[in-house]
Amino acid sequence: MARNSSIEGPSDGSAEDRLVDIDLARGLAVFGMYAAHVGGDPIPDDLGLIGNLMELPLGRSSALFAVLAGFSIILITGRKARKSGEAGRQAVARVAIRALVLLAIGSILTRLGTGIAVILKTYGICFLLVLPLYRRSAQQLGLLAAGTALVLPQMRFLLKLFGPEGSLNPVFDFMVHGAYPAMTWVPFVIAGMAIARLSLNTQAMHWRLGLEGVALAVLGYGGSWLALRLLPVPAVFREPLDSWWYLDSPWSLLVAAPHSETTFSILGNTGCAMIVLAACWLAMDGLPHLQKLVWPIIAVGSMSLTAYVLHIVGVAYLERIMGIDALEEDGSLSVLFGFVVVISTFAVLWLRAFQRGPMEVLMGRITDLAHHIR
Repeated sequence: MARNSSIEGPSDGSAEDRLVDIDLARGLAVFGMYAAHVGGDPIPDDLGLIGNLMELPLGRSSALFAVLAGFSIILITGRKARKSGEAGRQAVARVAIRALVLLAIGSILTRLGTGIAVILKTYGICFLLVLPLYRRSAQQLGLLAAGTALVLPQMRFLLKLFGPEGSLNPVFDFMVHGAYPAMTWVPFVIAGMAIARLSLNTQAMHWRLGLEGVALAVLGYGGSWLALRLLPVPAVFREPLDSWWYLDSPWSLLVAAPHSETTFSILGNTGCAMIVLAACWLAMDGLPHLQKLVWPIIAVGSMSLTAYVLHIVGVAYLERIMGIDALEEDGSLSVLFGFVVVISTFAVLWLRAFQRGPMEVLMGRITDLAHHIR
């Protein structure tokens, strides 16, 4: 495997292993989120090839981030050998502190009022929810990921219908409602933990991971496609996302569209994350010279928290100072290109002088407080 890159999620550079493969995957996830946020919201049937390409990152890039976040939890708490005793308590504290920092940063970014649904708070909550599972084996975590993917979307749907109003219970609202309800994002994080527990030092395992990802993607997206056409589903659920997004109907559980928060969507998005991870491992192993070509993506991935924060702040700057609506479809591709070029250039230049991104340094210093635990 390739070496010399941090593998945190988001990274602070303190993990026990350093794999450039993971940073490549994280960099692709960063650019995918840029495309989802500032690349407009195209309808593929209307915009042809460009529309289909711009639709690909929707929901999938953030799911890839969540899977990588679960991967990082296992790295911090001990991947090959689970940390125990004082080292174990400090590792658990590092994850818990990281979760609180993500909650704080996410809250600050949300207050910028960009209109972008900030996912960092959900990541923080998911870190806390899955932390008790860090000692589980790959098989146990895989079963838990599958079980939560099968059960939690249905539970969330029932809670949306019969639970308390969000204004009366903000914690309940955060777990059940919104663009990133924690209930349906936990399976992604557990899946990442399961992947991290695998023996990933052979190409055979990389191919297996990729093929299993293809199977999951086919099961998720293909299963939804079949269900929506074989069952007497109202036509509105076969239309673009905006047509049914707010409909409280059991038929919505069959949809695998971005952010539909259904079992089919979770399976499909997890499969895509596994495919990307496997592809990054295989590419870095089989094509060693490719690393130089994709170094800007790797550099962004090595400081993914910084890159994420900068793009939210950048959108806020464009809207408030420059008077440019970065989320509008008109000119969205040029705005997206600008974000990718600027952030990539910043990351490459920064890493020439420093080992970690600025937000990663901050995260690392705060989580170092865990060393005081005995």
